[in-house]
Amino acid sequence: MANLKELRGRIKSVASIAQITKAMEMVASMKLRKVQAKAQSFHPYTEEIRHMIEALASKVSGNADVPLFLQREVNTVGILGITSDRGLCGSYNSNLLFALRKQVEELQAAGKKVKFWCYGRKGYAWLTRRGYEVERFFVEPALDKADFSAARLVGKALVEAFESGMVDEARLFYSRFQSMIKFVPTNAAFLPIASIAVGQDAKKQNFELDFLLEPDATTVFNRLMPRYLETVVFDSMLQALASEHASRRMAMKGATDAATRMNKGLKKVYNRARQENITKELLDIIGGASAVS
Repeated sequence: MANLKELRGRIKSVASIAQITKAMEMVASMKLRKVQAKAQSFHPYTEEIRHMIEALASKVSGNADVPLFLQREVNTVGILGITSDRGLCGSYNSNLLFALRKQVEELQAAGKKVKFWCYGRKGYAWLTRRGYEVERFFVEPALDKADFSAARLVGKALVEAFESGMVDEARLFYSRFQSMIKFVPTNAAFLPIASIAVGQDAKKQNFELDFLLEPDATTVFNRLMPRYLETVVFDSMLQALASEHASRRMAMKGATDAATRMNKGLKKVYNRARQENITKELLDIIGGASAVS
């Protein structure tokens, strides 16, 4: 059994760790509330711009005039992975990267090439350690400080890669926030856009709005699409950031609870050892008194 001095030191160390993890849990909770509020306020903008695009979709002449909708044979797939910059967030990164590895293995087994774009140091480190070449690593700004201009930069890079023929398909890998205890690794299609029909495939509106378009509908549509893709990227970044803070909050809460339980156990051991020492000293005193008498 450890001596009393060593036990006191361990009790003090575990109590200090519990204080640190408790503080980190509170910080993660505060950041999570801010990110949730930002995501909720951003959602109406995303919906509105999508409705504008759907209203114009039936007025576009065809897929040939909208390059971001062109379907072609997929030989190269571009993947944007959004991970965290820091650790201490439980299984947040490992779950996402496990799903990413599975997807990459399936694509390579089908004879397709994979190119990577990264937002977050953990994903970049994971890819480089396994010998994957990263086309671009977005370092600044950090994900927890990223704004819409960062999403615009990322969206522009993916659109340029698709339009230039570097990739035939682009996908987003991130964790979608569903609740405080649930965040799901998500593999979302990005380019070409298949969720919105254009031209004759678009559904006719129940009513026609009386408005003039200047310039023509196809030009307005093509200028509006990059803005829509930027909102999709920014929404993915907000979802990933909320998942990261929620996962870190859960991890720090678990660490605090474990430290508290460990501290209680150490205190029991310490009290037992102290009582044994007191009992031994009393027995020595009684034994000495009996010998003298």
